[in-house]
Amino acid sequence: MHKLSVVIITLNAASQLKDCLESAAFADEVVVVDAGSTDGTPALATERGARVMHQEWLGFGRQKQFAVAQAAHDWVLCLDADERVSGDLRQAIAEVLEAPRFGAYRMARCNRFLGRYLRHGEGYPDWSLRLFDRRRARWSDDTVHEQVLFEGEMGTLAGDLLHESCETLDSYLAKQNRYTTLQAEELHKRGKRGRAGQLVLSPLLRFVKFYLFRLGFLDGTPGLAHTLIGCFNSFAKHAKLIALEREKK
Repeated sequence: MHKLSVVIITLNAASQLKDCLESAAFADEVVVVDAGSTDGTPALATERGARVMHQEWLGFGRQKQFAVAQAAHDWVLCLDADERVSGDLRQAIAEVLEAPRFGAYRMARCNRFLGRYLRHGEGYPDWSLRLFDRRRARWSDDTVHEQVLFEGEMGTLAGDLLHESCETLDSYLAKQNRYTTLQAEELHKRGKRGRAGQLVLSPLLRFVKFYLFRLGFLDGTPGLAHTLIGCFNSFAKHAKLIALEREKK
């Protein structure tokens, strides 16, 4: 059976990390790369048996790739501090590591929002490629909305990766504001231009896709709120890109 390293990047994640580490205790090792927490995150991780190291913030993609490079084993499972490995997913991971057919595996991420695990719309299945052989895959260099770069056929794991997507609505909205700013800055660096039509069409198309076609309405009020916030994020990203262009001029 191939040995497994779980890698986690953190920054002031003490309130969430304990449950994440407990769900990852089946791995052969856990590596936590901390970007300078002041809330006791490194100490908590060490107490729970993780190998902890410090790395100043590089952006999401590069920070995660740095963490992958520190692992002792080639097969890695990448987690965020607010994620938990469900029992079914843990079993599926153990089974595929006995004789992997693919170099990378995706899993369904189930997002908890306003006290409810979403089962439709944008909140589920939210496919995420997180288990891979680092000799065949790596994280992109994207500052935000990073992804694993892998060529070839990937496998799909049974079981859910549970995502505690926000502690409070205020913290969730603040995070989305930061992310849309980073997205706009990244698009601006790539020479992308913002257009007025995108301010209307992008949120509208997102609402139709996730709330109607992917049945987000079945998740009740949390599903509606989650979809509308995502639509506003689309608006905010393009609005911030237009603002950056005008500031440059």
